[in-house]
Amino acid sequence: MAENRRETLSIGVFLIIIVIAIMLYATQIISDWILIIPIILVLSGCWTLALAGLRSSNVHKYERGAFSTMSLGLLLIAVGGAWYLFAFNPIYSLALILLVLGTLAIATALKRK
Repeated sequence: MAENRRETLSIGVFLIIIVIAIMLYATQIISDWILIIPIILVLSGCWTLALAGLRSSNVHKYERGAFSTMSLGLLLIAVGGAWYLFAFNPIYSLALILLVLGTLAIATALKRK
């Protein structure tokens, strides 16, 4: 039952994220309409990190763990951020992806210790 509520909450948050991205474009904060997609990815990654925090307090058997959900959220943020930065300079995109992958590798190594 709690998982069903979390799914409904995630759908609502995703719709709000889409509205935020559209409003950023409508107010000309985002100049190109194609940059709406990376903004949606970054904000969805932030929501996934919030879900990881919720999941860490209530773990069920045979369910994805909080660390895995956090990793997915960080990857969403990295991909969205890299896509957004690619419009300005591709080197920044590569640096961001490598930074997040390196951070996840270190976190995984320290977690298994």
